[in-house]
Amino acid sequence: MSNNNLTGSVPNKKLKIPYKPSINLNSNRFEGKVPSFLLQASELLLSANNFSDLSCENVTAANLATLDLSYNQIKGQLPDCWKFVDQLLFLDLSNNQLSGKIPISMGTLVKLEALVLRNNSLMGELPSSLQNCKNLLMLDVSENMLTGQIPSWIGESMQQLIILIMRSNYVSGNLPRHLCYLKRIQLLDLSRNKLSERIPTCLNNLTALSEKSINRTETECRVHWYNSTYYEIYSAFNGSYYKLHITWMWKGMERSFTDPELILRSIDLSYNNLKGEMPKEITYMIGLVSLNLSRNNLNGEIPSEIGNLSSLESLDLSRNNLSGKIPPTLSNIDRLSVLDLSNNHLSGRIPWGRQLQTFDASNFEGNVDLCGKPLEKSCPGDETVIKSKGPEEHDEDDNSGFYGALYMSLGLGFFTGFWGLLGPLLLWQTSRIAYLRFLNKLTDCILEMAEVNIAKCQRWLKDE
Repeated sequence: MSNNNLTGSVPNKKLKIPYKPSINLNSNRFEGKVPSFLLQASELLLSANNFSDLSCENVTAANLATLDLSYNQIKGQLPDCWKFVDQLLFLDLSNNQLSGKIPISMGTLVKLEALVLRNNSLMGELPSSLQNCKNLLMLDVSENMLTGQIPSWIGESMQQLIILIMRSNYVSGNLPRHLCYLKRIQLLDLSRNKLSERIPTCLNNLTALSEKSINRTETECRVHWYNSTYYEIYSAFNGSYYKLHITWMWKGMERSFTDPELILRSIDLSYNNLKGEMPKEITYMIGLVSLNLSRNNLNGEIPSEIGNLSSLESLDLSRNNLSGKIPPTLSNIDRLSVLDLSNNHLSGRIPWGRQLQTFDASNFEGNVDLCGKPLEKSCPGDETVIKSKGPEEHDEDDNSGFYGALYMSLGLGFFTGFWGLLGPLLLWQTSRIAYLRFLNKLTDCILEMAEVNIAKCQRWLKDE
């Protein structure tokens, strides 16, 4: 009954629901308390409603495997009764108004594969009981008020994790080396926290990011309803279609993906207090599509092997203390469509290549000693070339001046000669008469000379 305008509260009937059904009431306007009898379903989808209360009174949920209560108005603390829903595989309580700590009883969900608590007001640390959830593929606790450090048991106990998102919390301390045990991880987002110290150099152990391609069929079989775990809980004829919803920053914008599109492999450690050099081991993750290390205190140079990341589409290293030159190999990444190296201490010429000159100048600004296109600042070598061309430019200027003067003098000469001859003839009568007399005498003289010459020619011909 999803995607309607059904309103009001759902009455809590004393019903027994057989056959492990799927109940889908998504995208309506139901309000009030979530009735406990609906928890008898194997799949309960109540997303995008106005439910405000979730309690544990008289709970019977032996078959519940999927519970989606995202985008509701559930207030208060999370109920501490998860031991009664120990068959749960997918739990999504994102985009509500939950507060308080994550209850310890969530650690009893040993079959849980996805836990999504994003965009609430949860506080405190992750309970250590969660390390019992060793089958987790996705853990999203972003946009809360969680504190403490990233526990080392995440890497030790949750080695099946594909997606780990802890963005926008108050998590502090260093990045534990145990995160490098997450060989299946494809989306790692720890941005907008208070993490400090150095980035571990063992990142090349993240196998899924170090391979050019992934076996997507295998990944989907582990995530979606048609895996063997689902068949154990759901009815074989259920026809379930539940899909994970993954939300994270992609190319500078918050995007939501379903299915999930795990070909978008990403690491985001931005907006922290990380320091030290950018590990060379990052350049071994040739399957990486997006890397964001912006707004930290990283120093040193960008590794020269950065060009090895041939799958990279987005790279943001802005607002750090990186120095040295931009590696020429960076221009070899053909897929790179988003690049930001601004506000560092980079120097030298921006490498010329197929990609880097296509980006806007703002992506390089804030580096005082950086020069070359697309910046307007020219490099020292460019100034030398301009100086060597100076005399030729002066010669061209001199030649253009010479020809200009020549044409002007010819014009003035013609004007003077023309009017010097015709002017008096046109203006004064005595001049015209004198001139005509001169022409008459000149004509007579020429004729006389011609007659004499003709007579001489005749005598010569007669003698011959």
